[in-house]
Amino acid sequence: MQRTAVINIVGLSRRLIGKNTPHLRGFVEANACCQVEPAFPAVTCTAQASYLTGRLPCEHGIVANGWYDRKLAEHQFWKQSNHLVEGAKLWEVLRDEDPEFTCAKLFWWYNMYSSADYSITPRPIYPADGRKVFDIYTAPMNMREELKSDLGDFPFPAFWGPAAGIASSRWIADSAIWVEKKHRPSLSLVYLPHLDYSFQKIGPEAPEAAIELRRIDRIFGELLAFYRERDVRVVLLSEYGITPVHRPVHLNRLFRERGWITIKEELGREMIDLGASRAFAIADHQVAHVYVNDIGLTAEVQSLMESTEGVEEVLAGARLEEAGINHSRSGDLVAVADAESWFTYYYWLDDRVAPDYARCVDIHRKPGYDPAELFIDPAIRFPRLKIARRLAGKKLGMRILMDLIPLDADLVRGSHGREPEDKMDWPILAGDFKNLPENGELPATEVFEQLLELCSRRPS
Repeated sequence: MQRTAVINIVGLSRRLIGKNTPHLRGFVEANACCQVEPAFPAVTCTAQASYLTGRLPCEHGIVANGWYDRKLAEHQFWKQSNHLVEGAKLWEVLRDEDPEFTCAKLFWWYNMYSSADYSITPRPIYPADGRKVFDIYTAPMNMREELKSDLGDFPFPAFWGPAAGIASSRWIADSAIWVEKKHRPSLSLVYLPHLDYSFQKIGPEAPEAAIELRRIDRIFGELLAFYRERDVRVVLLSEYGITPVHRPVHLNRLFRERGWITIKEELGREMIDLGASRAFAIADHQVAHVYVNDIGLTAEVQSLMESTEGVEEVLAGARLEEAGINHSRSGDLVAVADAESWFTYYYWLDDRVAPDYARCVDIHRKPGYDPAELFIDPAIRFPRLKIARRLAGKKLGMRILMDLIPLDADLVRGSHGREPEDKMDWPILAGDFKNLPENGELPATEVFEQLLELCSRRPS
């Protein structure tokens, strides 16, 4: 088999490929290319699971980036165990064909405890004193210290949060080069998230978008040249496109006004009690999974959402099955935003009693995805000074609340999750493929077969 590298540039669509992306444009023009009908929901964990198993969410089980566990009565967001993904993975099928086949999974999600030969994934350390220490997890385990010795620490603040930027994608690309030089895997899966975070923050139509496109294009060009020198076939892939939004929709606030949300006061803050609530939403970009603990409320909950501005559709019953998302992890109802809207997790009605985690970067504690974590609260007069003080306190061993995040959802400019109305905003697949569909459109689940055929093909 000819060795292959799949470069996943999150947020890339055909619309974005042009004068600001000469390396990407040249690659697409020189290879077979098609638009991918997005996975539903079009979010990272679901899309990647569909690509790597060829299955729908109702089969592989990854219905979102996070969901509510009814037995634990807790939400689970951004978990990392590969055991959550049901079905044979791409590299496992290829290894059955060739026992010497190896795979490097570089920052693709569900990377821990997978059967991939080489893995690198972000994984902070949480000491008992309450600190959070940025770090990575690798397999084999000893690769972690070797990597950090050669490349330096992974720039975690540049991966997510107000400081998210090109540095994290640069480090991931460098780690892919490092793994290729050290181990020469048969398949490298490389995740470059830069556009995803930039475009949620500024919007894909902002003047500054050209700068961000040039930055990721430069990294792609360097990876392309490197892999070609080593006779590694390159595939370009993306998970979804980012589209402009301007309307946040607060489903949990609507539910609370109806008396369906149960609140527990903790130290003067309002905490949502999911297990005791009659109905609540786990928001994930432009899709929200709604769990109805009081099943008799289902029709009323659905009717309320359908009459809410910004909600395009509410999936229930047979529609969940048609959408391929009828899995035990899904909500009883799944709300889909219209093209201009997205869903928040917000449930409090007064910012003064918002939970302490709301103003922090805290992706696991929040019962939903929060793109406001990409911003520093504009109400903070001297943010650099406040950050410096907080960091100084941390270095002194103090427990510090990094309360820098705004509670203003109107700041968000881009989102994803629903199927974009214009196919120019769909994700893409490009490479040396022989049988892409003539109409130039490929369902997300069929990316698996295309990659399988390509990786199985002998060098020409």
